[in-house]
Amino acid sequence: MTEIRPASSSLPSRARKQRTCLSAAFVLLGLAIFIFLKVGQWLVVQDPLQKSQAIVVLSGAMPVRALEAAKLYRMGYAPQVWLTRSEEPRASLAALGIPYQGEEDYNRMILEREGVPVASVVVLPAPIQNTADEMRAIDSQLGPGGANVIVVTTKAHTRRVHALWKKLTGNRNHILVRAASGDPFDPAHWWRTTRDALDVVREVLGLLNVWAGLPLRPSA
Repeated sequence: MTEIRPASSSLPSRARKQRTCLSAAFVLLGLAIFIFLKVGQWLVVQDPLQKSQAIVVLSGAMPVRALEAAKLYRMGYAPQVWLTRSEEPRASLAALGIPYQGEEDYNRMILEREGVPVASVVVLPAPIQNTADEMRAIDSQLGPGGANVIVVTTKAHTRRVHALWKKLTGNRNHILVRAASGDPFDPAHWWRTTRDALDVVREVLGLLNVWAGLPLRPSA
């Protein structure tokens, strides 16, 4: 009499593996959604304010960064406001014979309009092309370790400023990074506008470059 064998025992095992893979996929999907929703808030890192040697306005995002610096100056957090001097678009326009008043000049006018005396505004001498150049210029202006400055930037840029400062200067001086309160970036809903989405993508890629040891030249 022929013995009737039960169905292959591999079927329950295969089913368990499929359930395990499906569960893992749901976990990874949930993690991806969580990261997607929270990355905008994660990018924003601000330090408590304290009296400092200077307030530094990073290049870009006129006029909100300069306006924030002027507010901090009026609150008495530092006796000077430092501006960085961007090479572009000055160099490209000069090559075409087109005069251009540099961004630092416009920022100076904003500061003066907001009550910062001309004598309290300093333009750092080193020309800059990107945030990495700005970190080096600030550190050079501060000199030997021990000083601290307040660095004003936009919200999504704050974490990368911290990362670049640590990478390029070793924290021999100290920076307090502050986001401009007038910056419209919405950390909790960054995917709702192309402007905010582009900011997040740029900053995440920039941070990956810093963590990898800056194999790519920072562009902004």
